[in-house]
Amino acid sequence: MAEEFIYSKLVRPLLFRLDPELAHRLTLGLLALARPQEARPDPPELGVTLWNRRFANPIGLAAGMDKDARAAWAWQALGFGFAELGTVTPRPQPGNPRPRLWRLPEHQALVNRLGFPSAGMERVGRRIRLLRRAGIGLRLGINIGPNLERTGEESLAEDLLELIAALGPLADFVVINLSSPNTPGLRAWQAPKRMRALAEKIAAPGKPGGDGPPLAVKISPDLDPESLREVVRAARELKLDGLVVANTSAQRETLGVSFPAPGGLSGAPLRRLTPSLVAQVFRLSEGALPIIGVGGVASGQDAYDYIRAGARLVELYTALVYQGPTLVRRIKAELAALLRRDGFASVADAVGGGAS
Repeated sequence: MAEEFIYSKLVRPLLFRLDPELAHRLTLGLLALARPQEARPDPPELGVTLWNRRFANPIGLAAGMDKDARAAWAWQALGFGFAELGTVTPRPQPGNPRPRLWRLPEHQALVNRLGFPSAGMERVGRRIRLLRRAGIGLRLGINIGPNLERTGEESLAEDLLELIAALGPLADFVVINLSSPNTPGLRAWQAPKRMRALAEKIAAPGKPGGDGPPLAVKISPDLDPESLREVVRAARELKLDGLVVANTSAQRETLGVSFPAPGGLSGAPLRRLTPSLVAQVFRLSEGALPIIGVGGVASGQDAYDYIRAGARLVELYTALVYQGPTLVRRIKAELAALLRRDGFASVADAVGGGAS
């Protein structure tokens, strides 16, 4: 296709001559110029119903690409069925010092230690209200996290309560980010006892146990089997609405990557970890806990593998950097063909069939 050729031979080489974060900001700034337009209809077999919401297709933008809800119209135009915006923090913060984002082209991967740079919930909330008023058809998830040095029990709960109250009514679902490797102390909250204590503090105005938006937790791909088992058990007992499986990884050697800078690894190497992790969560939850699969998705086959492992929705980010704007349309066409090949009338029919 001409668009693929232009991106791979002209646009990407120019962007890759720039510092990765500068290239990201430039790209996002250009995408933010997209104007409202109707989404192209998707094949009916790609439609997914989850949390009483209809998603036109199961392919979503992962959190991290559009932290401040700047380019939602572009994500709709590119063909995504939803976008997970954020991570959003209560108050604006710059994140970690630079450099904090690196490309690993030989691995089709990125390493980041951004540390939740965010415009803050007030500015992001204003942008999402404008999107809603303009009638955007794209489903919008909001990924939330605490401000730096707010990972103590009381302060973390306060930040999450504030975020859910401000942004929950604007979201199709909310994801609590407890698994970023770039905010000190945050991953400790994946421990089941601590997760339970945190959930009890936020139960009144939001999920679980309240009338707030569907509430999911994003977990790390680096959990050991026993910790994963306990996290799934706690998620079911707390009646969470889902798990996002998974965040970036702090692993290197086991994924065949050698890179000295600290931070989370994303992209193709995660395919060694995440599909099996999705399948484990599906089995441990007996299929009762909705899963959003993310990590290394770069083709229709990848998306299909995640769905067969147990994911109801699938997200991507890093592959978009390497493959460009035609990627989502290509994934959807490949996924629809795979569903038809195997006799599935819908995505829902294929979920979890390969998790045994």
